[in-house]
Amino acid sequence: RPPSPASGASLPPGAVYEPMHHTPQSSQRARQIEVWAVLRSLGRDGVARLVADACDAATLIADRLPDAGFSVLNDVVLNQVLVRYVDGPTTERLMAALQADGRVWCGGTQWGGETAMRVSVACWKTDRAAAARAADAIVDVAGSLG
Repeated sequence: RPPSPASGASLPPGAVYEPMHHTPQSSQRARQIEVWAVLRSLGRDGVARLVADACDAATLIADRLPDAGFSVLNDVVLNQVLVRYVDGPTTERLMAALQADGRVWCGGTQWGGETAMRVSVACWKTDRAAAARAADAIVDVAGSLG
């Protein structure tokens, strides 16, 4: 039997038993080595800069979406923006259209009983210009839904 796929709030639930949800950890590998390598190469200030840049990029995205009809559903204090476009079903259509468009990828979740879209700034390359392009792509695709 092949291994079960990972799942989460942003992924559709599977119909089969997921063993990783019934164990203390889904992975036993030495994750601390990756953390050590990042700290060793960037230092404390470099890691702090990465976090601050991701937060700034998320804030930029969150600031640009309301003018295009989006509701920002969370206080953007880290690298996550939770939005809804018009309503849950329209937000679902938007996510499908964004994924087909290919410029950005945003995952879905449930918030207040309706679908919402999660915009996560998770790449060290995401600067303010990239965040602006991402916001523009989201607004552009939303405008094409008709």
